[in-house]
Amino acid sequence: MATRARQAADKATEPVALPGDIVLMNATAAAFATLGVVALVATLLVGVARQPVFALRAIRIEGDVSRNSVATIRANAMPQLAGNFFTLDLAAARGAFESVPWVRRAVVRRVWPNRLVVRLEEHRPVALWTSDSGADRLVNSQGEVFEANVGDVEDDGLPSLEGPEGSSAHVLGLFQRLAGVLAPLGARLEALALSARGSWRAELDSGAEVQLGRGTDDDVVERTLPQVVARYQRPLEYADLRHHDGYAVRLKGVTTLAAPADAGHKR
Repeated sequence: MATRARQAADKATEPVALPGDIVLMNATAAAFATLGVVALVATLLVGVARQPVFALRAIRIEGDVSRNSVATIRANAMPQLAGNFFTLDLAAARGAFESVPWVRRAVVRRVWPNRLVVRLEEHRPVALWTSDSGADRLVNSQGEVFEANVGDVEDDGLPSLEGPEGSSAHVLGLFQRLAGVLAPLGARLEALALSARGSWRAELDSGAEVQLGRGTDDDVVERTLPQVVARYQRPLEYADLRHHDGYAVRLKGVTTLAAPADAGHKR
């Protein structure tokens, strides 16, 4: 009898399986309730985010500001900023500040509850750049070409670089290597150009033009340019170093042409 009573009690406590339609209805109700809570929270957050207290009140500029005043930077970038502390697109804000002349890189971060801090890095010009279009631009210390008013550069002795689009870093790198080779000889490299066919041409401060030809950077640096400069110095007007087995030079005031006969000489 006790065993039967126990079995009856166990059956009474077993969970009763609900019909499928009731299970589905309960799940649907729970999902709608969850969505309602999420929507309510989102509405509250949007309302809070739109409060005037979160409107951007101040922008602090840090870093390089030697080429532009803080007022100029703000005047150029502020019209492009949209949103408040929460809704501002930081990538778009960075682009707005990097569109200011002379600005190479900008890092923008939020400061609670309504401020921005912007750290700027300016371009540092090291050379002029002439492209296929013929327009003069500038090259920074990273070898990047950038747009700016060339007249704003205080250094009138910037070298001139030239090459196909996208070659500025390569041209600057070889220029620096050649300049280092020539400096101990008292000669200064003023221009370096790379043609579309990969041929190099240099110009010295003496006005001499030097054809360096093609090859790897090591090939070009190891050619006879230092020996030619050391041997001829200022009289050098032109040198062709494109050949491996020799070179040709033209010296100022020196000619290989025979002197013309004296018209008044009688035999």
